[in-house]
Formats: sequence, C-alpha cells, structure tokens
Amino acid sequence: MSAAPVRVLVVDDEPPIRKLLRTGLAAHGYHVLEAPSGKTALDLLDQSPDLIILDLGLPDVQGHELLRTIRARNESVPIVVLSSRGGENDKVEALDSGADDYVTKPFGMDELLARMRAALRHQLQTHGERPMFRVGELSVDLIRRVVKVGDREVKLSPKEYDLLRVLVQHAGKVLTHKFLLGELWDDLTDAQYLRVYVRQLRQKIETDPERPQFILTETGVGYRLRAPE
Repeated sequence: MSAAPVRVLVVDDEPPIRKLLRTGLAAHGYHVLEAPSGKTALDLLDQSPDLIILDLGLPDVQGHELLRTIRARNESVPIVVLSSRGGENDKVEALDSGADDYVTKPFGMDELLARMRAALRHQLQTHGERPMFRVGELSVDLIRRVVKVGDREVKLSPKEYDLLRVLVQHAGKVLTHKFLLGELWDDLTDAQYLRVYVRQLRQKIETDPERPQFILTETGVGYRLRAPE
C-alpha cells in the first residue's frame, strides 16, 4: 500500500496563484487544500495539513498575525511564506514569527518545491533528533561532539561548535540573526559578532569559504545550513 500523499494547505487570496499551486503541487503528488482567507485557513487547520504555504497579503487578517496564530495552535507544522513583500524586514518578521522559510513572488515552482522538501526534512529531523548529522562531506556527531569533513576531523572552538550545533538542529531552515544571537549570546544584539564566527566556521568546514556549500547566507536576514537530501 502506498503512503498517503503529503497534505499542503495553500493560503492565498489570488485565484490564479492558487490554481498554479494546485496544478503544480498535484503534479508532484501533493494533496492540496485551499484557503482564500485567514478565517478559512484557521478552519482547515483541523484537517491537519503536513505543510502550509502562506501568503501574507490576505483580505481579512494581517499576515504576520495569522502566522503567529497558526504557530500558537500548531508548533510543528512547517510553514513556507509565499509573498510579494520582498523586503528584509518582512522576511525577518515572518521568520521570527514562526515561518520555516520565505519565498518571494514571482517564484519558480522548482525553488518552491525544494524549499518545501527542506522544511519537511527539518520537521522530521527535529522530531527524530538524529545524533549523527550528514550532508555532503560534512558530518557532525552530536553525542561525541566530533565534526568531520570527509575523513578529516575539524577542531572547533566551543563557540564555533555551539553555532554549528544550532544550525544542524535547524538544518534547512533560515535562522535570523536575532534568533542565532539569542541562542549563542544572551545579551548581544550586534550581528557582527555572529558574522565573525560564521566566517571562522566556514574557514574550517568549507572547501571554498567564499563560495560556501554548507552554511548559506540569506542576505540581510540570517543563515541556513544545507539540509540533507
């Protein structure tokens, strides 16, 4: 017996966008639920969607408010914001309000599908709490605190390891500067400290730190660790 299809709740008030998503997602085996408003979206939460695609520009409720409401009712469902608001402040607010990722309109279906897969993988990883993380040549043993690139063991400072551990625990998810600063330093708000440690970490685990393959920058927003395939 085949597995049940992943249920995706699409929250968008534009019929052409909903049609595009319904057709594109269905072609890749997803079961699509549609909500043209915030109220309908909240009603459909009872159907336990596996992932939510959320537009912030809805007619009946402020998008970030709806995002916080959904997150309060369901702490674990992956939420990918799909919005025409491409400003850094909008992205940061959405991610800090509980979104797993943020895609701006106009968008490519392939990119959206990849972001959805990463969000779903992150959810599984969070619940599975795998002690060994691997992506490409990078491996992190969270029990023994051993980091390797290929067969080479990488020596990290305590703070560098703490940064990598947080990124691993949320692999595939965009983590804002504010979130990472709060996880690593209780009283620091200057993102420059974070940039220094990211740069040092990249020097140790990336083949080419100027073109990183593992720790990816979301300009003006934060960082994302590449998720396992």
